[in-house]
Amino acid sequence: MIRHLFKLVWNRKRTNALIILEIFFAFLVLFIVGTLGIFLWDNIHQPLGFSSRDVWTVEVSMHQTNEDYDPNLAPAFLRLLKETQGLAPVESVAGAMVLPYSTSNYTGGSDFNGRQILASFNDVTEDFAKVMGLQIVQGHWFEKADETTPWQPVVINETMARAVFGIENPIGKRFGDPSKDTKNPNPERRVIGVIREFKKGGELSAAGNYVFQLKRLNGSPAGPRINSLERPPRNLVLKVRPGTPVTFEEDLVKRLQAVAPAWSFEVKPMTQMRATAFRFALTPLVIGGIVALFLMLMVGLGLIGVLWQNLLQRTREIGLRRATGASRSDVHQQVLWEQLILTTFGVLLGSVLVVQIPLLDLIGFIRPGIFIGGMLVAMLAIYLLAALCALYPSTLASRVQPAEALRYE
Repeated sequence: MIRHLFKLVWNRKRTNALIILEIFFAFLVLFIVGTLGIFLWDNIHQPLGFSSRDVWTVEVSMHQTNEDYDPNLAPAFLRLLKETQGLAPVESVAGAMVLPYSTSNYTGGSDFNGRQILASFNDVTEDFAKVMGLQIVQGHWFEKADETTPWQPVVINETMARAVFGIENPIGKRFGDPSKDTKNPNPERRVIGVIREFKKGGELSAAGNYVFQLKRLNGSPAGPRINSLERPPRNLVLKVRPGTPVTFEEDLVKRLQAVAPAWSFEVKPMTQMRATAFRFALTPLVIGGIVALFLMLMVGLGLIGVLWQNLLQRTREIGLRRATGASRSDVHQQVLWEQLILTTFGVLLGSVLVVQIPLLDLIGFIRPGIFIGGMLVAMLAIYLLAALCALYPSTLASRVQPAEALRYE
């Protein structure tokens, strides 16, 4: 039976090739949308690592370029921290170079025994963990005493700890190989703490390697001047008391402006940044879903039309089958099986292409299991679509009477 069906499919290879091509492209679109959907769903169920509740952010514009380093900037930023901490609605305040949910990133690679590992970095002040509710699982967070160490203290997340140290305890160990550049040596860095997780992009982002460095606003304790770590952060993060009214925003800006008249400030609740990040992450999925829906509609209509035209041309063939004893159910099943065989060819072509992505590690931040899930979703959807599109033409074909087919010319 199967051999006979393959022979029928081969005899109409030109027409069937168009159907297979339609199914192939539909499978690819469904795979992309399915993989993205599973990826976001999986990310939601991973630990976030911080809390944005009752957290406000202040973007500080100092009107300075990276090349123009003013030694008075750091003391001015320290005054901002102290002034803000003294406000009644503020529970704690910290400085940060990069904010959670923001589109800005600070990424780089570090060498470990000749192996380079990429990570996201953030330079923060001591109270950042208190503001964001970070969970320390090993060692400790930055303290006042860490500002006087001759090496740069860092706190890493568990993902980074596993990538670099495996199952070993990372506390107190050197973070990265010594710099080979004698003219611009990097400071020695050591791990003082490990946090559970920190998904800077928010709930819908993937977990990755993350490194916190202490912002030394009082100057480097020893060695060459480390401008990048002595520059003040570009943002303030505030933990405010529950129920703080929005009118506090105006009072906050006035107080900050009084401390630094030449600077400008923009205040945002972190919940607003979270909502923006959600829209930014979900937009590709929504657009892809709409495109996939219209594509499935077009493919479905195309399959029905091609099948119907194909069956009209095979009326004599179907009638002869009925005349030789085939039942309506046999004809119905034949058309369905032919369509499923064509669908299998299209799915196989698409699978051969998409399976290269995890095998070649083309998109490293997505786990292979998510790709497999996306393939299964695409397969299920395309087979369901093919079966539904074949139902009506196969039903009409099964109603062909032998006498009518024998008179057909």
